[in-house]
Amino acid sequence: MDNSGKEKEAIQLMADADKKVKTSGSFLGGMFGGPHKVEEACEMYCRAANMFKMAKNWNAAGNAFCQAARIHMQLQNKHDSATSFIDAGNAFKKSDPNEAIKCLNAAVDIYTDMGRFTIAAKHHITIAEIYESELVDIEKAIAHYEQAADYYKGEESNSSANKCLLKVGAYAAQLEQYAKAIEIYEQVGSSTMDNPLLKYSAKEYFFKASLCHFIVDELNAKLAVEKYEEMFPAFSDSRECKLLKTSSYSLPQIKEFDSISRLDQWQTTMLLRIKKTIQGDEGDLK
Repeated sequence: MDNSGKEKEAIQLMADADKKVKTSGSFLGGMFGGPHKVEEACEMYCRAANMFKMAKNWNAAGNAFCQAARIHMQLQNKHDSATSFIDAGNAFKKSDPNEAIKCLNAAVDIYTDMGRFTIAAKHHITIAEIYESELVDIEKAIAHYEQAADYYKGEESNSSANKCLLKVGAYAAQLEQYAKAIEIYEQVGSSTMDNPLLKYSAKEYFFKASLCHFIVDELNAKLAVEKYEEMFPAFSDSRECKLLKTSSYSLPQIKEFDSISRLDQWQTTMLLRIKKTIQGDEGDLK
């Protein structure tokens, strides 16, 4: 379907809206319905943005939604301004990730100012995902997941907070920030082990904390495993705990474990790091 006509119409609408905004600021414009003209212009920017979307001109759509967002803010329509910034961000996601982040951050600022922390947290996650997949800036992704977790905790949405923290823990370990990863996995493990619906997951978090421990220091790791067994007796009988108690992490042992309890990419990476550490220590002793 040819939407070039829609694009031309949108460009004309933008020009008409710009004109209305300019005349509303003049002396005569102010006398003859200034605020009303601005509201009309805002509506025109939104219509133009949707036409640009139909034509798949994502940059133009994002810019038009931004114009609408700024006018909504000028008119003190905070919620509408935030919504328009989100619309702008969603359009820019398809063409310009950095602009998308700017718009989403603007919306987050408005929502936090309004005390809407759960919505702000949701958009922090969207920003984190853009840093993860589009811009591959893991440090910034971590910062936004942490902020989202913080807001969710403040609103007592602990399950949502834990999901964000687990993302942080996984990335922290990948970046060799093991102490941070351990703290997160222990925290999430402790909060889930008493929940009848979530306690099955606790052994996975204690397993991940243990893997991080083993990369850093084998003696402390063994003490940590004992501590987790005391805290959560079901962990003792788990295959994860039995694997942790093998000293060699030989390939057959890991393969046997993997054939029954599938190891994910993260766990495989950590086990290989442990194996490398053990081999390095054995080399040092020779």
